[in-house]
Amino acid sequence: MTLQGKTAIVTGAARGIGLGIAARLTAAGCRVAGWDLDPSPVLDADDLMIDHIQSADVTDSNSIATALRKTLSEFGQIDVLVNNAGVNGPTVPLWEYPPEDWQRVIDVDLTGVFLCCRAVVPHMRQRKQGRIVNIASVVGKEGNAFASAYSAAKAGVIGLTRGLAKELVGDNILVNCVTPAMVETDLLGEMTEDYIAMVKAKIPMGRLCSIREIADMVAWIAGPECTFTTGMAFDLSGGRATY
Repeated sequence: MTLQGKTAIVTGAARGIGLGIAARLTAAGCRVAGWDLDPSPVLDADDLMIDHIQSADVTDSNSIATALRKTLSEFGQIDVLVNNAGVNGPTVPLWEYPPEDWQRVIDVDLTGVFLCCRAVVPHMRQRKQGRIVNIASVVGKEGNAFASAYSAAKAGVIGLTRGLAKELVGDNILVNCVTPAMVETDLLGEMTEDYIAMVKAKIPMGRLCSIREIADMVAWIAGPECTFTTGMAFDLSGGRATY
């Protein structure tokens, strides 16, 4: 119970990686507020694995402000922010990439991280403590063909993580990200079978990353054992990452 007494916000918490992270933090003793554009999968579940779940659009600063007010009213403080909400977008060549899909991916995957950090950081600075964990991707380091928007957005998340970490180092707030390879989630439904096979072939271990592996890494980064690392991208790439 390494996070006993702590509170966390997890975005995109109603399904997939976000739900796995929320459940893992809860198991570690943390109280979790799940934010999701569509929280119905959790609300309709027989076993509510999250203390508090609410609708929030990470691309809308007003929606974030409302969600934060409700979360602070429920918990009184925020110790951990996990920026997980994301979309993959179509897997097509850049010259065929619809501009509206490009904007959607950038808005959710990158601008959403910026807006959530912008909203929560003042509260953490006031308390002189906090942990921020951003879910990036190994694609942000290496890029993937036919995923230009996703590659650009996740590269941006890595850069944002490193810049913000330096800004907050004097406030006892650590900012890190994780960079997993492809994960078994519903996002696979946005991809072609050929694209999935191409990406899987890049992973020396020959398998996809699991949600539990990401959740365990996030729990450690957010916990008390992580004390001297900030601005880091933690790889979960099955041997794919080269730097």
